[in-house]
Amino acid sequence: MGSASNVLFIVTLLLSWGWISSLHGQNDHQGKSLADMRVITYNVWYGFTKVPERKSIWLQWMQDQAPDVVSLQELNGYTPDRLQADAATWEHPYTALLKEDGFPTGITSRYPIEELKRFRDGFHHGAIRARIQGIYFYVIHLHPSNWQVRHHEIDALLKDMSGLKQDAKIILAGDFNTLSHADSAFYRHGRLEPFFAARDKAYAEHNLNAGKLDYQVTHKVSAAHLIDSEHYLRKADYRFTGTFPTQIEKEGEHGDQRRLDYIYISKNLKDKLTKAVIISDHTTQRLSDHLPVCVDLQLE
Repeated sequence: MGSASNVLFIVTLLLSWGWISSLHGQNDHQGKSLADMRVITYNVWYGFTKVPERKSIWLQWMQDQAPDVVSLQELNGYTPDRLQADAATWEHPYTALLKEDGFPTGITSRYPIEELKRFRDGFHHGAIRARIQGIYFYVIHLHPSNWQVRHHEIDALLKDMSGLKQDAKIILAGDFNTLSHADSAFYRHGRLEPFFAARDKAYAEHNLNAGKLDYQVTHKVSAAHLIDSEHYLRKADYRFTGTFPTQIEKEGEHGDQRRLDYIYISKNLKDKLTKAVIISDHTTQRLSDHLPVCVDLQLE
């Protein structure tokens, strides 16, 4: 996006920020009054290094959401101190960063982070496990272009989960870089297969499994008795919203809209779930190339 477009976008947001912030704050804080825990997962596209002028808008947006736990991907260029400084903006004193190289994941929390575990061996980007308020959070970012590696990564995470107590409460949140069979009806247009086939040929990627879209990673997660929160709360009049790509301008062809970002919850949290949405609005469509996902839980 050109500099003039950037300036226009920022000025428009700043001029209307009082109204937008007020509106979002009313909606979110009203919703928050019904929930003990709000969780957001967000892939922030190279840690805002591509659009540094929008970082302050994102920080304000995060503050307005009043989250309790945040799962972050693509914290490129971040250090633990930088993550801690950002998290302080939305009043989170507890943070953990997976690493400082490549595409780090991170977690921030209003509550103490316990039993922190980092996954790097055998992972392309890596993952974090943390226990917060009695819930095990897995912050993940699966391989962006190889379905086989994604299978190895999710198998390792599910194996780790199987070692927890049988009644453990679990939330798996992040950028899965893969599709869900729950959305397959929205991909029947047939445009994703040739898009991925072209990428596989041009860049030696492995997006297609035997020439077809791969749904097996999310199937494995569901088979492990974890619930796709956004899909679970869809209403009869649901209209498909993908989390990628957004309206942000970036080089290259990125294919049709698809859902890559998920928050899965264990069955013992199902009855606590009060909200699960992909947040798509004028702001989020232009902050990152992914949209955030938000869930509210009414805990005892």
